[in-house]
Amino acid sequence: MSLADLPEWVPAWCVDQLGGEPAGVLFQLQQISTVVGLRLADGREVVVKARADDGRAASCVAAQARLAERGFPCARPLSPVVGVGSLAVHAEEFRPGGEMLPGDSPDVAVRYAVVFARLMAELAGVTVAPPLPNPRWVRWDHADSGLWPAIDFLDDRDQGAVPGYVVDTADRARKRLRAANLPCVLGHADFEAQNLRWHGRDVWTVHDFDSLAWQPEAALVGAASGAFAKIGPATLAPIESTEAFLVAYQDIRERSFTAEELEIVWAASLWPAAHDARWDALHGTLLSGNAFRAQAAERLRRANA
Repeated sequence: MSLADLPEWVPAWCVDQLGGEPAGVLFQLQQISTVVGLRLADGREVVVKARADDGRAASCVAAQARLAERGFPCARPLSPVVGVGSLAVHAEEFRPGGEMLPGDSPDVAVRYAVVFARLMAELAGVTVAPPLPNPRWVRWDHADSGLWPAIDFLDDRDQGAVPGYVVDTADRARKRLRAANLPCVLGHADFEAQNLRWHGRDVWTVHDFDSLAWQPEAALVGAASGAFAKIGPATLAPIESTEAFLVAYQDIRERSFTAEELEIVWAASLWPAAHDARWDALHGTLLSGNAFRAQAAERLRRANA
């Protein structure tokens, strides 16, 4: 992307919020949010993020700012969330460098669990309005009709393409999750390898605080313990790696989950995988289908679902 290709509101927004106009484009990413890295005229390098304004962004950015202030390894927000038409926009520091940590072995799972436990402990001291609705891939707690949360561009497709075992597993996992009576906490709901960078054995940056959620701690741990290895195509970590993640997390937090919480961990580990399997099926592939299908019965058994 060149400067000429930037959305027309970006230069004036940068002058207003950051005190400088763009002089160069470092990178551009387009997923749920539009993310643009910019070099300003004074030499500063910043990242501007814009996403549809669903009411979540202000809480997410406020929480990220407090983590950065406390020294947690994440980008420091440089502006509040500002409405631009239907978009919620903010800027944060550019924090380049580091490498992804690939793999889904129990040893790798423990390394991710250490970071997740630290993150959850830090977030426990942050008070913001709950960032609702929760991200769609963990939104088992939705109030929409039917099994899945309403997502127009998926719901308009032929649902017959979704395999029956995906629907059945999602239904059983969701019923178990919804039957729980556990308090909600603030947590990271997209804790995947592609959203972290490392320097050797030390985490350098945790990204994607747009994906904070308000759910029971066990559900957040469950989602992370199944998805931590995801880089690109959807995946589900081996059961022994989820076990290792769970043990390490509890050790670091110095608390043991109750029997009910352990069941919720296993149920919640299935929901993002079910979402991904549905997504793949509705887009003509089943990239996440093999691990999901192979593990579903055992994870449901452990969830008492």
